[in-house]
Amino acid sequence: MQAKIALQLWSVKEACEMDFFGTLEEVAEMGYEGIEFAGYYGKSANEIKTKLAELGLEIAGSHISKEQLEADLDNVISFEKELGNQHIVCPYADFETEQEWFDFTSSLSAITQTINEAGLEFSYHNHAHELERISNQTTLEMLLENVPEMNAELDTYWLEYAGVGVIPFIEKYHGRLPLVHIKDMSAKSKESTIIGEGVLNIQGYITAALNSGSKWLIVEQEAFSEDPLVSVSKGRDYLASLLEGK
Repeated sequence: MQAKIALQLWSVKEACEMDFFGTLEEVAEMGYEGIEFAGYYGKSANEIKTKLAELGLEIAGSHISKEQLEADLDNVISFEKELGNQHIVCPYADFETEQEWFDFTSSLSAITQTINEAGLEFSYHNHAHELERISNQTTLEMLLENVPEMNAELDTYWLEYAGVGVIPFIEKYHGRLPLVHIKDMSAKSKESTIIGEGVLNIQGYITAALNSGSKWLIVEQEAFSEDPLVSVSKGRDYLASLLEGK
């Protein structure tokens, strides 16, 4: 199966804040097939849906905060359905104690069930701190094993940053990774960099993700030495060149 390439719009958030629809136009011109939202910048679901149709952009998913998912899930689902998004992602959670993480699984289970019953999909997105160990497994593994109906949106950069083998992790959760974040790492600073200009095994990640059935490879970059829009365009081109060689 050939995955598609999307952009996590958090990468170009400053541009989105200045001109959301203009930024979407630039992203489409770069050749991206889809986008992943990290906010809607005051636009209605219908306005965004109309613009995406005009540009030929698909929706890979949307990051919705833990707090909003817990407090306002019915309205979240209603908005996402109107938008045409099939995949809701919890982008971040953090707790001080292991017990709080275990308690969080109950919340994730209820959220996942409600989203699935609405005909949508739900994933949890990791950073580095979920790769710390609880007993004999990482926090992320605990979440996935305690909420088996939930998918994961793996951030390959943060797994590598935390010293966790990316490819074995992808293989372990085969079939539960519809969305995968592809990022690269600077050799000097360990910060994220333009995909193809860092030290990570991007080709290996792509192969593993495709073998796992991932539908979207999502470009994300969080640190920049040049214009973010230029950076994510270069990253898309490099990723596309690797996919074309598959």
